[in-house]
Amino acid sequence: MPSAAKLAKKQIYFDKLVDLCVNCGNALLVHVDHVGSKQMQDIRMALRGHATVLMGKNTMIRKALSLGHEKNPDAGMDKLRDSMKGNVGFIFATNCTLDHIRECIKQFRCKAAAKAGQISNVDLVIPSGPTGMDPSQTSFFQALNIGTKIVKGQIELASEFKILSVGDKVSPSGAALLSKLNIQPFEYGMEVVQVYQDGTVFDAAVLDIGEAVLIQKFMAGIANMAAFSREIGIPTEAGLPHMFGNAFKNIAALVADLDFTFKEVESVKKFLEDPDAYAAANPVAAAPAAAGGGGAAPAAKEEKKVEEEEEEEDVDFDLFG
Repeated sequence: MPSAAKLAKKQIYFDKLVDLCVNCGNALLVHVDHVGSKQMQDIRMALRGHATVLMGKNTMIRKALSLGHEKNPDAGMDKLRDSMKGNVGFIFATNCTLDHIRECIKQFRCKAAAKAGQISNVDLVIPSGPTGMDPSQTSFFQALNIGTKIVKGQIELASEFKILSVGDKVSPSGAALLSKLNIQPFEYGMEVVQVYQDGTVFDAAVLDIGEAVLIQKFMAGIANMAAFSREIGIPTEAGLPHMFGNAFKNIAALVADLDFTFKEVESVKKFLEDPDAYAAANPVAAAPAAAGGGGAAPAAKEEKKVEEEEEEEDVDFDLFG
């Protein structure tokens, strides 16, 4: 049975985690695999006064979240509990934004050498050319079936060689060769995997959506709503500009040949009376109209010409039939 001191320490941890979930409500869930103690210390110092880094055993975290969910069912701690898998910790934004925490985390990443049996998370190609190694070390290259040659007393690669692939294990020979070449292919740091905000847990990729993307999607939704409302004939605020535009086109077409005008249709009538002169005087205003209806006039003239030819043919037929 745990001592009273350990129980008190656990209770303090439980109370702190539940308090942050209830009163803060904005946090990043981070993976800390291969993150060293020095990195953790640097991150804590950089975020001091802005955010709280909270780590712990998964069993303790799950227990604390279960107890907290019973007292505060609206805080979404049950969703957090389901996300506690692997080496995961929390960074609560107490006095900053989540983007500020992400930028701070990116500054503390460390290079690491490859170890035998380790799963590679990068693709690495050794370029062709001199390696700086003496001819006595050709066995490292022969074990990996890498073509080499001796030039000026050192080993040179005949062609580039892909030594690491994402998802593959690092071989002992590959790890030894990379160590000899002084290559550190891996880079480790805190990885943001999920976001806890306002009682919900979602993927960290959502944070990469900027204002431009949101505005684009919002405008696309308005366009769809306007099109749908116009199709079913129900007026909506999104469809009003299109309704007024179509109504004005109908009115302009109706009064185009009548001795009746009003201020808004005067420019349309001027364009119809002399398109070339109006386009030269108002290139910006006439461009959309010319683009939209430029082919209508030639088509009408061609149709009229065909009708006249047909009438002439009919007359000829009646005279000589």
